Amino acid sequence: MVRWFRNLPRDVGSLLLMAAVVAGFAGGRAEAAASGSFLAHQALYELKLVKSRGSSAINSARGRILYSFSGSACEGYTSDFRQVSELDSGEGKVTLSDLRSTSWEDGAGKSYRFKIATRMNDADSSPVDGMAERSGDQITVKLKQPEAKTFTLDGSTVFPTEQIQRIISAAREGKSVLELMVYDGSDNGEKVYNTLSVIGQPIPGDRSTATPDPSTANDVMKPLTRWPVTVSYYDRDAKAKDGEQTPVYAMSFELFENGVSRALVLDYNDFVISGALGKFDVRDTKPCK
Repeated sequence: MVRWFRNLPRDVGSLLLMAAVVAGFAGGRAEAAASGSFLAHQALYELKLVKSRGSSAINSARGRILYSFSGSACEGYTSDFRQVSELDSGEGKVTLSDLRSTSWEDGAGKSYRFKIATRMNDADSSPVDGMAERSGDQITVKLKQPEAKTFTLDGSTVFPTEQIQRIISAAREGKSVLELMVYDGSDNGEKVYNTLSVIGQPIPGDRSTATPDPSTANDVMKPLTRWPVTVSYYDRDAKAKDGEQTPVYAMSFELFENGVSRALVLDYNDFVISGALGKFDVRDTKPCK
């Protein structure tokens, strides 16, 4: 869920972060997954501009995200994500972006493979391709693109699906705040983000919602608890000003206990974009042997 990604400049709407929420909301360590099942599904999200503020004003925004998730704790989790969006900055300046991401994460959070491609207007795509392996107290990342490179990360860093598993576990324990370092292969494949998750009070499945969608109407989803969550992403390389660091962006959503998310809102400081769940299909899942 949150599986997200920062491949586009913010002034044209870096919305691949949505994959961090949508594509990462079903996973985590195998022992943690034992406390609940994660749902294989396909979801379509409709994007629109909520508000624009600051000097980099956006007149309008629209787009769609199609996301498919499958897998299990024993075989790992696979996600496929595509987002096409159009942002109008006024004076005839329209930016069309096409973002595609495929990833696989080991059920125990030890391995992570990813391919991300970003196309802006008619420019050639900017691919990122690599893998990360956890060993002992460090993580080794091997990139194929944009250039061949090997480097290490702090072993306390988590991958996207484990990030969401940690949020669900914290919510079940009644915790309201969770801090994590997250690596998802975004940007040039070398970025690590500090994240702060704020978790609200649980919403029972039998409570009505003012903005129903296919997830709240689905028979599989109706009995499930969900939590309002806001995750703020901070650039680890940026220095705080006046003792306080401003997040690069913040994401709010409602997270079901089976990993599905709804009511997405992305705040990029200069503008805010929502992602409403338009279509939702439950897929078959092969149980672990």
